[in-house]
Amino acid sequence: MSLSIEGRAQVGQLLLDVELSVGPGETLAVLGPNGAGKTSLLHTLVGLRRLAAGRVALDGRVLDEPATATFVPTEARSIGVVFQDLLLFPTLDVVENVAFGLRAAGVGRADARAEAAVWLERVGLAERAGSAVDSLSGGEAQRVALARALSPRPRALLLDEPLAALDAEVRGTVRRDLRDHLAAHEGPCVLVTHDPLDAAVLADRVVVLEHGSLTAAGRLADLAARPRTAWAAELVGTNLLPGRARGAVLEVAGGSLTVAEAPGDGPVLVAVRPTAVALHRARPEGSPRNVWEGTVLAVEGFGDRVRVQMAGPVPLVAEVTAASVRDLHLVQGDRIWMSVKATEVAAYPR
Repeated sequence: MSLSIEGRAQVGQLLLDVELSVGPGETLAVLGPNGAGKTSLLHTLVGLRRLAAGRVALDGRVLDEPATATFVPTEARSIGVVFQDLLLFPTLDVVENVAFGLRAAGVGRADARAEAAVWLERVGLAERAGSAVDSLSGGEAQRVALARALSPRPRALLLDEPLAALDAEVRGTVRRDLRDHLAAHEGPCVLVTHDPLDAAVLADRVVVLEHGSLTAAGRLADLAARPRTAWAAELVGTNLLPGRARGAVLEVAGGSLTVAEAPGDGPVLVAVRPTAVALHRARPEGSPRNVWEGTVLAVEGFGDRVRVQMAGPVPLVAEVTAASVRDLHLVQGDRIWMSVKATEVAAYPR
């Protein structure tokens, strides 16, 4: 059982042009900036938007193919959806919300309510069956929406930012619950998210969608190690510079770096983890082979870590401890030295 799309759709000024496939029991995370076409991709898969060309297929059944005038409406696609705003029905209580998909499929009211009760038990909300949906917490509402999507036993599942509206206190708990439910789902699942932690916990693979096209695909660890676009590098918190390799020397705009393993001559992308960038008040001595003097552009703290944005021959962001910032007395506008070991520089063909 697989879900696939190979096609194009015009979304305002954006041309969505993608090719991807999700296998049985697999969860694929779709990451990308706002306006990249992530939600439009889900709408195309579920039948809320038609393709201009190409094909959508589920388990070998063609759902949308303009060339053959084939189009299966949303309600007949056997695809469950959890939208970002959940879209629970305010006039129905919790159990009737979960039973809605079953009732729409022709299941009798008593049987639909009984099956809905089973799903509420599975998501830990059996005691809220008769509650009004406006009395639910954010985490409870998310679980009701998931139960409603799963109760008709769809062949595929689509999740559009399912955790985005939750506060930090409940997000982790709901994420773990969702992971367990996805593991039990036998069909393909597509998860749209802006959070790499959601992708890391919930997905087997990730793709990056930018300007309507896929710019990267693979495991999240691969994306983090070798980002291919500025947005992907920012997502995983890595410095990314375009350059040209000449042996072990990587020429970038304004300067150069030395790498331990030469990637071969030609255009390359250069990745440096912020934690690999060391900051010094005086020019460092010893092993670092990449040393530059630069200017502090910004100092931003988060928890016990601080990101320091540097301008210089090789502009980088360093991530250091709050104690290091205090010891170095770092403030915006300071001139300081930065260094990176050659072994901490990654270069790969552009």
